[in-house]
Amino acid sequence: MMILRPIQQSDYPALLKIAHESGHGFTSLPNNEELLQKKINHSLSSFAKVAQQPGDEGYLFVLEDSETGEVVGTSAIEAAVGLDDAFYHYHLSKAIHSSRTLNVYKAVDILTLCNDYTGATELCTLFLRDGYRKNNNGKLLSKARFMFINQHKERFAETVIAEMRGVSNENGESPFWQWLEEHFFSMDFPTADYLTGIGQKVFIAELMPKYPIYVNLLSKDAQAVIGHVHDNTRPAIELLKSEGFTFNGYVDIFDAGPTVEAKVDNIATIRNSRKVQVEIGQSQGDTTVMLANDKLTDFRATVTQINLPCDVDTITLSSELAKALHLEAGDTVSVAKL
Repeated sequence: MMILRPIQQSDYPALLKIAHESGHGFTSLPNNEELLQKKINHSLSSFAKVAQQPGDEGYLFVLEDSETGEVVGTSAIEAAVGLDDAFYHYHLSKAIHSSRTLNVYKAVDILTLCNDYTGATELCTLFLRDGYRKNNNGKLLSKARFMFINQHKERFAETVIAEMRGVSNENGESPFWQWLEEHFFSMDFPTADYLTGIGQKVFIAELMPKYPIYVNLLSKDAQAVIGHVHDNTRPAIELLKSEGFTFNGYVDIFDAGPTVEAKVDNIATIRNSRKVQVEIGQSQGDTTVMLANDKLTDFRATVTQINLPCDVDTITLSSELAKALHLEAGDTVSVAKL
């Protein structure tokens, strides 16, 4: 059984291994031992904090194989981005150049540096190890965060975003960054990406071009990757699109990967989930569902098959499943069909 739960101190070795495997472009999980430990500590304090509105909290989850105890993936939620450090994006829009005298009308794409998503809740740090990218593991790792947000809405903003990993090659080279590096920086993409991941973002404000960039002045390779995702990220963005997330022209300032957004109440898993009461007994059925308890520090979620009639407000769980989800008879659990 796969169980999603908040990270613990004992998960540090597994998180370090995941950070190493994730490779270049995975900014939110730098391969740095000190910073990974800080992320764990920050997550622990965020779960323990009494919060009535979104702040600097960061909630880090891990996916555990309950049979082996092995941690096979991670995902996270940042309650509100940009409150302490500026949160940069490029916004892709159009500028019109026209002259009636010369009978010229031309629309050109431009990239403008902005901080428009300041205060939004961010989905981040999703990674599933090779060998476990099957069944419903990826869906659990991603979608369970929506259940958590729904159960603790006071902790999160109305707008939820996700920055998707942009195009780069096996050496970590980004066509978009290569153009920026040539004209504004003397720093390769892995270095810039790593510095951002460890919180050293001052160079962005100091060196990034302040004026809009005309897209047609970029190299052809750079133009081709704007708003596109890394091959490994395609399943993740398709899953978010199925949840109602949309791309509104915001891209990452390093690799030009797309940022997608949705309002909390419009997210499909949240709209389609319902709370039911737990009974303990023989649990059989053929409906694939995600289950999540309504706890905070003891949050647990999993995917299973049960009998789920549409017109009842109770479900029957096996004692093993209830124990794994920290549930007892009479407790409530959120359920959403997959």
